[in-house]
Amino acid sequence: MSTGPLAGVRILEAGHILAGPYATMMLADLGAEVTKIEPPGGDLSRQVSDAYFASLNRGKRSVRLDLTAAAGRARLGELVAGSHALLVNLKPSAIRRLGLTYEDLRGWNERIVCVAITGYGLAAGDEPAFDYVVQAATGVAALTGDPEGPPTLPGYSSADNSAGLTAALGLLAQLVSGRGGQVEVSLRDVMLSQLNYRAAAYLNDGVEPRRLPNGAHSYYVPAQLFPTAEGHLALFITHDAFWKSFCAEAGIGGFASMAERAARREEVLDLVTRALGADTARGWESRLRPLGVPAAAVRTLPQALAEAPEAVVTAGDFRLVGSPVRVAGHEPDYRPPPRLGEHGGLTGAIAGEGP
Repeated sequence: MSTGPLAGVRILEAGHILAGPYATMMLADLGAEVTKIEPPGGDLSRQVSDAYFASLNRGKRSVRLDLTAAAGRARLGELVAGSHALLVNLKPSAIRRLGLTYEDLRGWNERIVCVAITGYGLAAGDEPAFDYVVQAATGVAALTGDPEGPPTLPGYSSADNSAGLTAALGLLAQLVSGRGGQVEVSLRDVMLSQLNYRAAAYLNDGVEPRRLPNGAHSYYVPAQLFPTAEGHLALFITHDAFWKSFCAEAGIGGFASMAERAARREEVLDLVTRALGADTARGWESRLRPLGVPAAAVRTLPQALAEAPEAVVTAGDFRLVGSPVRVAGHEPDYRPPPRLGEHGGLTGAIAGEGP
């Protein structure tokens, strides 16, 4: 029996691949009972690899239903009647065709919270909305990479993951209200929202975003990647106190105000680059961190995981990154991902299948 903050909350998930399953896995880690409703062939992510599926579906139950058949829809209604929320990420036409909206399901449970993750909104069409496509369509790719090179992508599914976290927030907000209803989250809207200050600069001041070398920040200087005697260092100096501390350690001076550093960006970057060449990235990190100056040597993922063993958990046969949410008094029960239809099959309900 779960003792987490979401203990007793029963959530259904009709999702596939990443955004939806990631959202409900975060909720499962916090104690919710998540039942994954899978089509006859299972979630598509099962075809990618066992580890991929486990990374998004640990701790869930699996019920295999054919929602195109009357028996499957009837069983869905029974599950909805005993649940608090349903989260789905499919094309809008599929969500409506399979009867996965609040209007379709309120007859079974007036207080059910229905969350739909789509590419561009439930009222939009079925245009392809995979993660990388959305990053390209919203300006994220255009802002990533060196200005002299092509646009690029961050190397992980930022749109799907961000949409999943946003959907989990929306689900909980509606759940707290005590009312049922429809919640919508689109990948496009999430990524535009995450471009907050970039969008505000354009909408209010007409400043069009542009790529800067080494991932430089558009406002703060110096705040970017720098080469060192060995490796690269991320230095993120925002206010003047950070700059003063950095200058004292690096043996440089000048440009005392944030405004002056922004106005004379190239001079500042040249000065800092020359200073950082005197030590390695790891050396600068060890020197600057005790001073409170934000700095980190660029690490590979294996290096980062090796330095954060507490972030790695075991779920059955899988080693995974655990929940980023720490709640006092609650230790997540990291159980393995479910086998397809483990808690119910196409032949009908089995003992213990209910929520």
